[in-house]
Amino acid sequence: MIFKVDNALLEAIVLAVISDTDIYGYKITQEMQGIIELSDSTLYPVLRRLRKYGLLESYNIEYLGKTRCYYKITEEGKTQLALYKKEWAEYVKKIGGILGGL
Repeated sequence: MIFKVDNALLEAIVLAVISDTDIYGYKITQEMQGIIELSDSTLYPVLRRLRKYGLLESYNIEYLGKTRCYYKITEEGKTQLALYKKEWAEYVKKIGGILGGL
């Protein structure tokens, strides 16, 4: 894809992926691979930032002798995701008008 994904859009996508179910980092990367190119080195700083802002919580679960860190969206995260969705809908409408009704 030739269009770059900025931090706000990446945060919105991560929150959307996590909004349906608690999920661990590697699984988030897998879920997003069909949408955008994303490496662990890009994802984990986003997850840390979202936790810092109180939009995500995390907890650990043992799985086959290893510890997985799961992420869960908070109420503040749900509110922020709703704002991102609203802003995205407005953005798509404006850009679609310029680029011929996409």
